[in-house]
Amino acid sequence: MGAIAAALMTGDRSAIPEDIMKTVRDSGLAHLLAISGLHIGLVAGILFIGFRALFVLLPYIALNFPIKKWAAAFAIPGALAYALISGASIPTLRAFLMITLVLLAVMLDRRGISMRMVAWTAAIVLLFQPESVLGASFQMSFSAVVALIAVYEFVSMRRLNQEFKSRTLIRTFGLYVGGVALTTLVSGLATAPFAIFHFNRFALYGLAANLIAVPITALWIMPWAVLVFILMPFGLEGFALTPMFWGIEVVLKTAQFVSQWPGAAITLPAMSTEALLSVTCGLLWLCLWRSRWRLFGTVGIAAGLATLLLYRAPDILVDGDAKLMAVRLVNGQYAVTSLRRKKYTREVWLRRIGHSGPPVPWPKKKNPRNHQLSCDGQGCLYRTQFHVVSLAIHPGALLEDCYTTSLIISTFPIRQACRHSLRTIDRFDLWRDGAHAVWLEKNNIRVESVNAWRGHRPWVLKPENSRGVPGS
Repeated sequence: MGAIAAALMTGDRSAIPEDIMKTVRDSGLAHLLAISGLHIGLVAGILFIGFRALFVLLPYIALNFPIKKWAAAFAIPGALAYALISGASIPTLRAFLMITLVLLAVMLDRRGISMRMVAWTAAIVLLFQPESVLGASFQMSFSAVVALIAVYEFVSMRRLNQEFKSRTLIRTFGLYVGGVALTTLVSGLATAPFAIFHFNRFALYGLAANLIAVPITALWIMPWAVLVFILMPFGLEGFALTPMFWGIEVVLKTAQFVSQWPGAAITLPAMSTEALLSVTCGLLWLCLWRSRWRLFGTVGIAAGLATLLLYRAPDILVDGDAKLMAVRLVNGQYAVTSLRRKKYTREVWLRRIGHSGPPVPWPKKKNPRNHQLSCDGQGCLYRTQFHVVSLAIHPGALLEDCYTTSLIISTFPIRQACRHSLRTIDRFDLWRDGAHAVWLEKNNIRVESVNAWRGHRPWVLKPENSRGVPGS
């Protein structure tokens, strides 16, 4: 409980056990542990409502001064203090900037939440940090905000054409639950393409988990967290931490329950940059326009998401150090040369291709020759329907494989004549161009490398030779 409370109050998640983090991610509640717009907004809202309620208790001030503007003015430094205590990360400062603009709009008698406010916030962020537009935090936070504003603008316009109905307690509660459900659904759908692009995971039951966890976080956990900060200088924070832990326990129980549902979190292959651009343009078209032709934005969104159905995972992966290889087997699993070395690289590979299962160990030497992947002391042969590939670890393998295979991938430099008569990827290619991915197609062998994908640009690092001179 203490680790979760520390994450909510300071943004430090290092003390949270990995199994709990996995449970929270699979249930779609990971956003609750990342200090972002939700937390900054809750703290600012709690302070705004608290100061305004305090001023209402003083009749002279309430009747003669603009207490709403005063409350907004007091909420800004409080939100800034929370942002600084939580580490003042880039997403936190971005959220604080957006909340500050909202509160300033309240103080200036302007509309607080609008597309114009989002545009100003994005412009200020990009003015100081233009590179953030490529990051997951910028893309997910602004996509969620833009989608929510567009949806609630549409809802408010529809309500203007309806007859006013008296608010009962049951109706108010139903509207709140419906608002939480709608907010969760809209923000989840708006951020899903970017989550798939950056993290390759999608929580199917996030709506169900958030219907319980978000109200508890907003109405119970965060108010107690604010009180903890207030009582901490007096050594009385324990009085607020105890009820805060009760709410955290309910959230964790919810995460554990939802994460155990079948298919709670699915792993998807990485979306291409072109597909993400199509989805982004479609989302902006759908949200920014107000007439019926805004619906044409769904075409761009559908076209971008459809590329996930056309994705074909590479048949062979080789890292830039030639210390890790992976090949795709007939059953869709991947065999890797090592289950110990290059763990991070292996996990990134499997995640980016949408493979959720564990990798298969590399076959031992002297395995049957009719196996799809057969190895001996000099290397391995990888057979597909159309091609045979040599994975050489010793120069002796080239004597035979040079004439019987379609492609040679070696962990050493190839200097023999077969280099000029056969497609090869050797140690020099890996050193110069980084990791390689290979697709074995019927009449073609398609190869992509890291540096070839990034292109020849000034910010692309070039490998250095033994003398420290950049390679050509």
